[in-house]
Parts: sequence; structure tokens; C-alpha cells
Amino acid sequence: MPSNDASIVAQLRNTLLSFDINVVDSRSSLIRVLDVASTELARNEKTRQRMGSEDVSLWGDVRKLWKNLVRAQLTFWDGDDDSETEDDTPAETKDHSLCRLCISLARFTRNIVAGVPVNQNKAYENEPEMRRLLHYYTSWTSMQDEEVTFAARLLTQALSNIVTGNDRLMSKLWESYLNLPEDQVVIIRLLSSTDTRITLAVFTLIENCIHESKARTKMLTRTPIGARICVYLLDNMVKLYDAEETSEGGLAFDVGYHIFTRIVEVGLASELYNKLSIQGELVTPHQTTLMKIIDSYLQSSPPTSPHASPRTSIHAKIIPMLATCFTSLSSYAETAIRRALRPTPSELASPTSPISADISPDLSFTPPAELDVMLPKVCEMLVLVTQCIVSIILASQRQQSNSNSDTPTGIKETVQVFYDDYDSTGVVEHIVELLRLLDKFLPRINFGRPVESPLAPSTAWGAQSPSSGSSGFAYLKRDLVRLLGILSHENQAVQDRVRRYGGIEVVMNLCVVDEWNPYLREHAIFTLHNLLKDNPANQAVVEEIRPMGYWDENGVLKDTLNSVRR
Repeated sequence: MPSNDASIVAQLRNTLLSFDINVVDSRSSLIRVLDVASTELARNEKTRQRMGSEDVSLWGDVRKLWKNLVRAQLTFWDGDDDSETEDDTPAETKDHSLCRLCISLARFTRNIVAGVPVNQNKAYENEPEMRRLLHYYTSWTSMQDEEVTFAARLLTQALSNIVTGNDRLMSKLWESYLNLPEDQVVIIRLLSSTDTRITLAVFTLIENCIHESKARTKMLTRTPIGARICVYLLDNMVKLYDAEETSEGGLAFDVGYHIFTRIVEVGLASELYNKLSIQGELVTPHQTTLMKIIDSYLQSSPPTSPHASPRTSIHAKIIPMLATCFTSLSSYAETAIRRALRPTPSELASPTSPISADISPDLSFTPPAELDVMLPKVCEMLVLVTQCIVSIILASQRQQSNSNSDTPTGIKETVQVFYDDYDSTGVVEHIVELLRLLDKFLPRINFGRPVESPLAPSTAWGAQSPSSGSSGFAYLKRDLVRLLGILSHENQAVQDRVRRYGGIEVVMNLCVVDEWNPYLREHAIFTLHNLLKDNPANQAVVEEIRPMGYWDENGVLKDTLNSVRR
């Protein structure tokens, strides 16, 4: 061992031999020695290897120190410290002295184990003591102290370094933590912290534990404690969303995104989505956050290989969930909007009918019969689900166009669920019906001014500005009409179904400017093109209507006198 390393070890050993945890000055001396050793350990991996392996007796001293620290810290306020060697230092000073000792010992442990498996195995023996200290330091009252928060962060980093890269230790720690009673799970307590540096540390610990391990990722989504951890993770993702990219919060958000990316890639997104459900609620905030992450993942790095890729199998596992979500969400939205538009008794008797009856003009300007407070949240989720479906179908079409053969059978058959009829209540029918209802329910917003629909209730949410609380409706028409255009692309069966349900007229009415739905007109025109291409029957419908009108200076389509517009 080099002389400098030997000197540090000798100094540390001598200090430990004379150390008395009940004496503040003795703690201060050990803190100084530990900090010097930590600095050297952080600089050089060989120093870490030598100090941890060549002086085996060091680990026994460190083990004893962790035990003494836990006993002193956890019994400090219980009046159990009746040692004759205790000095007359004020209690608050003694308590902070113990916390500072924990900080130095955690830093020393964190540095000596980094990337050295032998040291990791030795240090893991101290995990129970480290966990007990973490539990103590993460109480609500303790976390109000910056020094205690720092100690909790270093303990978390030390635990992370102890197991990182050591599969046996990661499995041991992960299985242990996810089988503890919830009030003893320090990961959950750490995730409750408002300190972004602690959040980054615990996110990193979780990511390291599930990295390249399907078994540990399954435990995160399938066990009760794992599901609770996911709830706290999603809560933190919402809080960190607006953090600066280079800040601790921004870095923590990136690590959290990678955690959920791992869940998606293992094929567990659907299971987690169901775990996040609450009885009696169609959509929960945590499900919405998870769907935002899935949507972001699907829109990133589309596969360019003409062959089947891992992402293809990922898509296949997500599609059933998306299809189910789309059907349930759109059915709910249709029913809620019908009720808001004062439906006829026959409509109320059959609220799931895919085609709504015309709303009586006599009721056009009366207040809505019923406003469903869940409707904005349902529509917000519907936008996310629609965008996910669009991403998957486009990826499937892209893969097919880049290859000489058809799309791989598995993904082709799975995507077919979005095209199927299902006795006239398939995705296509729901899109047409929802677009029809939305055109009546939500006025178009043109340069900040609502353009009232003839049948829109004057007090509906749609009469509010885009910046108001109705953000759940934003982009809904645009994304639905875009999905309809993709589904009808070179697919005559879909084109014919749209015509039979009166969808051509609905799409034509969407060829307008709407600030709530950027590029709505362009997507509607593209969809209309796909519906008419090589389809004489659909072309005949448009020829029969022959709308006559003009675009005003604001880009709004105006009807000409005596023109026909359906």
C-alpha cells in the first residue's frame, strides 16, 4: 500500500481505537479523519481497492461504528444516554454532532464502495443500520433541518453505490425493501421529500435497481409496495416537469423518465395503468401522468429498420390497453356531451348508441342540462390515447413501407383492432360520433373569439377561452380527425364506414381555423382527401352537397346565401 494510503488508514485506525461516541470532541476528531479519507477515496479507484481489501480489519471497525451511531442517534431523545463519559455539551449540539458524524460516515462509505465489488459486499452488512438512520432522518420534523436532509441524501447515495453494478446485492435489497410494511419503506419516505437533491438520489437508486432486470421491474409494478412507489414517482414527475434541464430537478426528471421507459419496454405499462385505477373513477391523475410518459416514449426515436424491432413488440403489448381506453373514454365523453346538449328521451334510453339524434333547435340556447365535471379530464386522457394510437399506426405503416414484405404478422394483427367494426361500434364509429358531438358542444376559437355553433349551449365549457380551465378539450378535434385520416388512408372499408355514419359531412365542417386545435383545418382537409381517394361513393356525397361559401379575412368559412351546408 502506498505511503499516503497507509498514512490515511493508520490515522483512521488510531482515531477509531480511541473513539468514544458519547464525547463530542471525539466525534469531531473522527469526522475530520473520515472527511480526509473520503476525499482521497473519491479521487482514485486504486485507493478504494487497496483501502478496502488490504486492511480487512477496517471493515470490522466501520461495522462497529455504524452500530454505535444508530444506538446513539435513535436513543438520544429517549434519555438512555446515561454514560459517565458524557460531557456537559448542550443536547442540541450533541444531536447535530451525531448528524454530522453520520454525514461523514455515509460519505466515506459511499466513496469506498464505488465500483469495487469486494467493498460493496463488505459494506452491505451495514445496510440495516443505514436503513434505520434513513427512517429516523426522513420523519417530517427531521426533514425540516437542512443538515438532516443532507444526511438523508448521503445515506441514499451510499446505499445506491453499495448495490449498483452488483446484481446479487441489488436483488437482495430490492426484494427486502418491497416486502417491508409500508411505514418502514424508506424509499417511499424519501420520495415524499420536497428536496430535489434527495429526489434525484432516490430516483437514481431505483433506476439502478431495475436496470436490465425484468424480475425487479416486475416487482416494482406488481407488488403492493412497488405500486405505491410508482404513485410517488408519478407525483414527483409532475412536480419536476417545469424544472430547469440542468438543475437537480431536471436531472431527476430525466432519471424518472428512464424508470418509466424501462417499465414500458419490459411490457408492464398496461399492468401498471390498471394498478393505478381507482374504483368508481374512469380516469385518475396518476393514469394521466403515466399516459403522458407513454405518449412521449412512442413519439421519440421511431424505428427506421425494415425488420421487426424490439419497439414493435412493445407496441403490440400496449395496443390492447389503448384500444380499451379509447372505447371506454369516447363512450363516456359521448354520453356526457349528449346530456349537456339536452338529449331527447330516446337518447337517454340508449346512451351508448354510436349515432346521436339531432338536437332540437328549440333548446339550442338554453343552459346545458348536465355538466359532467369529469369530462375535461376524460377528454385530456382521450387526446393522449389518440396520440399514442397515431404514433403506433404511423410506425407500423412506416415499417411496412420501408420493407419489401408486409409488416410483421404480430404487430399487423394487433393494429387491426383499430380498424375492426365490432358491430358498428368500432374506433371509427366512435371518432365520427365524438367529432359530431364536439362540433355542437365546443365553439371554434378563432383569434381569441368564440365562433358559436348553432347548437352549442351558451354556458358550456366551450364558451370559455383556451387559456381557461377547459384545457382538457384542447387538441381533441384535431387529433381525432387526424386519426380518422390515418385509418382511412387507402382503406376502402374504413372509408365506407365513415360515409355510412355521416362522417364525410362532419369532416367537411371541420375544415376551419380553431385556436384550440392548431392545424385542424389542414388535418381535416387531409382526412377528406383520404376519404375521397379512389372512392366514387364518397365523392358522390361531396358532389351532392356542393357547399358554396367563401373564406373571410380571418380564415373562417362563411356560407353564401341559399347555399347548402350539412
